[in-house]
Amino acid sequence: MLDIYFEVMRIFLIGYMGSGKTTVGRPLAKALGLRFVDMDHHITDTHHKNIAQLFEELGEEGFRQLEQKTLQELSTQDNIVIATGGGAPCLFDNMDTMNRSGISIYLQVSPEGLAARLKHGCEKRPLLRGKSPEELLEYIRHTLSLREPYYRKARITVDCDGYSDAQVIEKCRRVVESMPE
Repeated sequence: MLDIYFEVMRIFLIGYMGSGKTTVGRPLAKALGLRFVDMDHHITDTHHKNIAQLFEELGEEGFRQLEQKTLQELSTQDNIVIATGGGAPCLFDNMDTMNRSGISIYLQVSPEGLAARLKHGCEKRPLLRGKSPEELLEYIRHTLSLREPYYRKARITVDCDGYSDAQVIEKCRRVVESMPE
């Protein structure tokens, strides 16, 4: 009789909006031979509405509950890289869920780096809509300071400032592959 062991891997990419969770997640999953799911896209595909519509319809609290339910569902799937929403780690017991069921990686970017990445897409993001560049930076500084304690609960932190997407992907891949089984 052959003993066959299948290693189950779940990687959760966390970080502020614009930190590169989807940009890094898709090629990281491919490099590791895993499936990729962007949690926001999964939610919009499932509910046939974009995030802005869901925020408007459900309010932020209702959206966060939907996000928690989606995270719980995805955290039971095997061999997957999940790009979470930026606020998902900060509510309920979401960080505990991620750390219990897989490897959490915080993609850390400075407020200035985030502002530079997000300045052209503010209208697509409900929490940033209508903000001037100065208001955007101040909003990021404030909300990042509130979220940072949750993000810091990740098993791994990857500094993304000054690194290309390819370098960040490689850093994540090396860290995951070097983790003890």
